[in-house]
Amino acid sequence: MTAPNAKSQETQITREPAGHVLTHVNAWSPDSCWLVYDKRSDAAGSVFDSPIIERVHVATGEVQSLFRAVNRAHCGVVTCNPVDDRVAFIQGPERPTPDWSYSAYHRHGVSVNVARPHVGQTLDARDLTPPFTPGALRGGTHVHVFSGDGQWLSFTYEDHVLATQDHQHTQAEPNQRNVGVSAPAGSVVVPSDHPRNHHGAMFSVLVTRTTSSPAPGSDEISRAYEDAWVGSHGYRKHDGSRQKRALAFQGDVVTRDHQTISEVFIVDIPDDITTPGDGPLQGTATTMPRPPRGTVQRRLTHTADRKHPGIQGPRHWLRSSPDGEHIAFLMKDDAGVVQLWTISPRGGPPAQLTRNVCDIASAFTWSPCGRWIAHAMDNSIFATQLATGRSVRLTPRTDDASAPRPEACVFSPDGSMIAFVRTLPHEHDKTFNQICVVRVGKNLR
Repeated sequence: MTAPNAKSQETQITREPAGHVLTHVNAWSPDSCWLVYDKRSDAAGSVFDSPIIERVHVATGEVQSLFRAVNRAHCGVVTCNPVDDRVAFIQGPERPTPDWSYSAYHRHGVSVNVARPHVGQTLDARDLTPPFTPGALRGGTHVHVFSGDGQWLSFTYEDHVLATQDHQHTQAEPNQRNVGVSAPAGSVVVPSDHPRNHHGAMFSVLVTRTTSSPAPGSDEISRAYEDAWVGSHGYRKHDGSRQKRALAFQGDVVTRDHQTISEVFIVDIPDDITTPGDGPLQGTATTMPRPPRGTVQRRLTHTADRKHPGIQGPRHWLRSSPDGEHIAFLMKDDAGVVQLWTISPRGGPPAQLTRNVCDIASAFTWSPCGRWIAHAMDNSIFATQLATGRSVRLTPRTDDASAPRPEACVFSPDGSMIAFVRTLPHEHDKTFNQICVVRVGKNLR
């Protein structure tokens, strides 16, 4: 670690006595002028109670409302399109009922163009009645992130149909978290034979495969999550060709000694996701939706024999360098310190990037040039250099109460700023999440 960068300058951007929650990636508008956020009330954003999606202008502090949920619904986890003025986010159920309240399998993606605020477009269709509809799902999507070209979205998914089955009598597959994508392959229209069915503007499928009981020591997984697009335009394969779209994700495997750990996986995604593979895209009453033909799921890390096996540290999403050459993740070193590691999407051994004495303490993002990774550590914001592993402190160390929060640490698209959140005091002994930005020196761009 090095001393604070004298050229760095921190600014508090929001001041309203309310919660402000940034998403871990794509929190900035493409021009690096605005930050998007929701207003969940608790510091970690664990309570899904935000009524609104907003954005704030970093230079002026102007706040604009982009979407307000109605009929007792809530919204949150907003991300920006990297090339245009759309944002995407989760919306929970309107008119919630005891049997249909907010949950992992009762939510969907919505997109809004900032030029037409409060006009939401439902992204993923839902069909809850057999035989179901190709291109529609049967549950809830979460963390919608645009691909580098701004055309597709990734998400994690859980299944209402399987979550509500009587598994003792139906032999149905369990509801397990998976990763999916929505593509602009035409809108999906579903029957209106269930009150919670809805149409979708995009064609949505799952691209990962899970199993209820992974064989110990195998590459089978029980859960796929914390995904990231690989590269702004995919990655270079062994034969020199380019895989246009791929997602890296965490997958839970079972070791030979029957311990469950998380490893790094990747799935290559075909251009056409409308053709079924070895099962129906839409699933059945007892099976999960199946990936399209041409998806290839591979395991990248094998860490079971390490002293501290598996991905570890604060909750984080895998992140790929813009050129697609490196996938970053967190794992403990032999001393038990959480460090940054990278691995190639083509495979090979993981490389330890940092050798700090303090744990990496947050989710992280790459700079647009691909030479730095922004993260929190030791109650400060740091940038770590890919070439050397050197970590540069960008903000002074604070006390624990106002330290940068672990959920987000996001480089701006122009590489000049890093956005993050602090929980700061307000009047009457209250505290609220506030968005802050640190400007970085030119030597970090």
